[in-house]
Amino acid sequence: MKPKLNLALHELHDGSGMPVVLLHPFPVDSRAWVPMANALPPGIRVIAVDLPGFGKSDLGGLAPSIDLAADAVYDSLTAYGIGNAIVIGWSMGGYVALALAERHPGFVAGLGLVGSRAGADSADMAANRLRLAREVEMAQSVQPISALVSQVMSPRTLEERRQLFSTIEAWMRSQLPAGVAWAQRAMARRPDRTHVLKNFDGPVTIIMGQEDRMNTVQNAKEMAQAAKHGYLTIVPGAAHFVAIEDPQAVAQAIAKFHNVVAPHTRTGSIPKVTRR
Repeated sequence: MKPKLNLALHELHDGSGMPVVLLHPFPVDSRAWVPMANALPPGIRVIAVDLPGFGKSDLGGLAPSIDLAADAVYDSLTAYGIGNAIVIGWSMGGYVALALAERHPGFVAGLGLVGSRAGADSADMAANRLRLAREVEMAQSVQPISALVSQVMSPRTLEERRQLFSTIEAWMRSQLPAGVAWAQRAMARRPDRTHVLKNFDGPVTIIMGQEDRMNTVQNAKEMAQAAKHGYLTIVPGAAHFVAIEDPQAVAQAIAKFHNVVAPHTRTGSIPKVTRR
């Protein structure tokens, strides 16, 4: 029997109606979403989740698995009284969001992927994740992944807003090595979920920084086109940590997407990408 986790949930923005659930990227926790949440217009309820082993959530003996992380998110949110939601996953959080849409389809009213991919890792990428997991465990430190911090932001951001680097580095260093290793193994083992993206009946929004070195604009366009009801936002001057580099642009895209899924909000519309 799988262990049940009560993941830490954080109400980041007051509102009513259909809530937006935010799933954070690796190797930080839900604090990464705060600047974006602060930039949202009034009336949108936002709940950020600390994924297993990050922030204030423990692992509880959970095996490394994106699927089990998705189940833990579902169990925690339904226990909190959330029946369905718009689910926005950023990078690692996007992998969990796709698994949630597959395993608990009635829960996800709208699906968002920020700097994320539907496909599985290549063999080389998976091997590198497993290597880093072993190094983190052997060192009992997150130091082996410290180089990632400089890769998640654009060169301009690193040069002109050095304080963001320090903030993200501090968030990373506050994570438990066990959680970091767990996440690397879970991501390495995740399956291709392109079929989930294609078969999802609700709206899908794809958001990414134009200078993202861990993804490509072409892949983002293909994902938006693959979805039945796909929307695409490319943010210039930002990279993988787009929601920190340009929180206003990401907030605008999410607010407009919220209006697509929950029309009672007053946020306008965004161009639709039609499936070819």
